[in-house]
Amino acid sequence: MAEQIVIVGGGAGGLELVVKLARKYRKNKDVNVTLVDCNPTHIWKPLLHEIATGSLNSNHDETSYLMLARKHRFSFVLGRVDSVNANQQHIHIETILDESGDVLVAERTLTFSRLVLCVGSLCNDFGTKGVMEHCLLLDTRVQAEKFHQQFINQLHRIHASTDASARLSVVIVGAGATGVELAADLHNVAKRLPEYGFNAFSSDRLRVMIVEAAPRILAQLPERISESVTGELEKIGVEVRTETMVSAIEPDAVITQTQENISANLVVWAAGIRAPAFLAASELPCDRIGRVKVNTYLQVNGVENIFAIGDCCACPMADGSFVPPRAQSAHQMAAVAYKNLVSSINGSKLKAFKYQDLGSLISLSEFSTVGNLMGNLMKGTVFIEGWLARLFYLSLYRMHQSAIHGFGAMLLIMLGDSIYKATRADIKLH
Repeated sequence: MAEQIVIVGGGAGGLELVVKLARKYRKNKDVNVTLVDCNPTHIWKPLLHEIATGSLNSNHDETSYLMLARKHRFSFVLGRVDSVNANQQHIHIETILDESGDVLVAERTLTFSRLVLCVGSLCNDFGTKGVMEHCLLLDTRVQAEKFHQQFINQLHRIHASTDASARLSVVIVGAGATGVELAADLHNVAKRLPEYGFNAFSSDRLRVMIVEAAPRILAQLPERISESVTGELEKIGVEVRTETMVSAIEPDAVITQTQENISANLVVWAAGIRAPAFLAASELPCDRIGRVKVNTYLQVNGVENIFAIGDCCACPMADGSFVPPRAQSAHQMAAVAYKNLVSSINGSKLKAFKYQDLGSLISLSEFSTVGNLMGNLMKGTVFIEGWLARLFYLSLYRMHQSAIHGFGAMLLIMLGDSIYKATRADIKLH
């Protein structure tokens, strides 16, 4: 009987994994590789804040799953998985409706012999009143494009206003990488708006505030990075409010625990993550935020033929903490999951996953890039900033493109990007 390897989720880790498996077994008829995703195209998640501001055109940088499936010889199934049956070895995929609400594709089940869950993470509102009703999120491309459209609408409103004191106020709740990078990119766009006819708009008419409950921003990263980024943000005009708890979100304001009312035209919630609810509902072993608990081989605890990688899994480390939800974690997990899937099919010994922190990089748009590099080659930790840090930051995306397209194709994509930028506007304002 043929092996049915099903990967659920085509994010950074999931897509790299499915491509490697497809390349491995493309001539083996006894092994079928299938990717399931609720979207028809892939966007690298660290780019979503650039889509939100208009610094990146999602239509240019997206990658079709069907195109990759044809190229690498795997199967692609469009749909949202809402349950996993570990005993009967199948997943359930929701009904897909069209724009009119009519059934496009009926609900169905997909059988697997080995399953990999790479479904990423979602916004965690921590039960805060008004978040889902009044906040914008940046978990998906659709949400990023929703922010972009509202941002553009606000720009037109202020540009056309006869009130010289009118300002656009954006409050970002949560000072992780997403919130920090979004704040900087908003100011970069505002600085360039006069080039595109918004003569009445300037950075002075944009107020961006980051609200963070922790004592400092980027609390999961080294303190030196946090301090450097804070200084850069304040230099460009971003207001940073730490040790500030949010108790509620209203249509035009953020309410703090001390009952302070912070007015806002747009509110972005980037304060925490949780795993998709269907994982716990499927009675898989999960932690308090819904992440699937896995062993050192990335197998779901108690279920040898189901693996989980990336943000959706709780993978323990030697010090008792868990692997952080970062792109480099998903990349490293994909590499080990690939080896373990091949080994499990061959009946060989599995490889234990050991996370290696290679450092962190934070892009502050065109203003600066700050971070640190770690690992054996660095012989410790090296703090970097400026053009060198920017070069390393940009290389991360190119490495991802190389993993899913191949090195030669990545070079052609780089050439195509250069041509595209030379013939298109730097900022998307529609």
